[in-house]
Amino acid sequence: MSPKLSIITVVYNGKDVIEGTIRSIIQQSYSNIEYIIVDGLSNDGTHDIIRKYQESIHVYISEKDKGLYDAMNKGMKLATGDYIWFMNAGDHIPQKNTVENIFQDSIQGDIYYGECMFVNEKREHQGLRSELTPHLLPQNLKWKDMAKGMVVSHQSFILKRSIAKPYIDNNLCADIDWVIDGLKNANVIIHTKIILSEFLMGGLSKQRHQESLKNRYSVLQKHFGFMPNIWNHIQIVIRAFFFKPKSLK
Repeated sequence: MSPKLSIITVVYNGKDVIEGTIRSIIQQSYSNIEYIIVDGLSNDGTHDIIRKYQESIHVYISEKDKGLYDAMNKGMKLATGDYIWFMNAGDHIPQKNTVENIFQDSIQGDIYYGECMFVNEKREHQGLRSELTPHLLPQNLKWKDMAKGMVVSHQSFILKRSIAKPYIDNNLCADIDWVIDGLKNANVIIHTKIILSEFLMGGLSKQRHQESLKNRYSVLQKHFGFMPNIWNHIQIVIRAFFFKPKSLK
């Protein structure tokens, strides 16, 4: 039997971007999808757009939350699928058969991951994440690959629900912690070798960059220890200084 995939979209005042996200999900050729939307009580017309697609949305809640990761934790609690995939407002699944291609093999993984395409506000492709950031996507992803930061896009990371932990509170890099924990608990990790998501450039960590850097440091120290984390961050700074994106249209 085909595994059930819970796709979760978190949104707050996203009327300009939410419709494209919804359409990219409900048009998937794969049938065993549970679609969940968690709205932070938007007041900009987001609800009206979501309501247009209510027949294709399995669970929809709109209420105040304590921030992005609190809302994502709510989504996980509502999920009943074998796997969890976060595709938040502004992000798209690129092709209608993307999910079908993920689960086409008989071998079932604990984690599926792949590439991410960065797009601008006009949805123009800017380049792959591995081209525009210093983070190369490993062919055989392991938790220790995260020592110098997020080497896989959160939007291109699908995790078995049974090993998914809640996101930590009050940390802009809670996604790094979540991915590392998932990798630690996984036995079978499958590289799909396809683009799993389109990521709308910007976001919370970009807007609050200094706080994000501090939060990343604390997350990585938690997993890798004090001295290794110091050395890794020295290498991060050196790498960032010399890094030149391969493409940016």
